[in-house]
Parts: sequence; structure tokens; C-alpha cells
Amino acid sequence: MNDVREWNGACDAELDASGLNCPLPLLKAKLELNRLASGAVLKVIATDAGSQRDFRAFATLAGHGLLREEEEAGVYRYWLRKA
Repeated sequence: MNDVREWNGACDAELDASGLNCPLPLLKAKLELNRLASGAVLKVIATDAGSQRDFRAFATLAGHGLLREEEEAGVYRYWLRKA
């Protein structure tokens, strides 16, 4: 189910963690994922450069799918599929 080829780009929830520093973007994302059903997609917006490392490691360790990540002008976007 964590296959990117099956993903149409839509998200079930969005979290704006702009302006928050590590580890708050990740902690808020984890809380939001806890509210979602398995297979749901969460889009996270962050401005902390350390969030790249954090979200990659979190997805791997927790078994969630990191479907996509983008960076543009210091804004980071992540799409996570809940395991």
C-alpha cells in the first residue's frame, strides 16, 4: 500500500508546521497521523531544514510511506502515507 505508483497526489489531511523548529514539525505530524486511518495521506509543510532528515528517518522507522518530498525557497513539503 505504500507504493508511490498507486498514489494520485491527493491528501486526506494537511499540517502546516511552518515556523516551528525541530522536533516540533515531526511531533505534530506524528500526532496528526495518529488521528488518521491506515492508508491515509498526510501533507506536511515545514520551514525547518532539519525536517528533511527527521521525516526520512521517521518514515523508515515507523513504517510509514514517504510518498514525496519537495523543497522550494526554504519551504519543505512531505506527503506521508500512514502504515
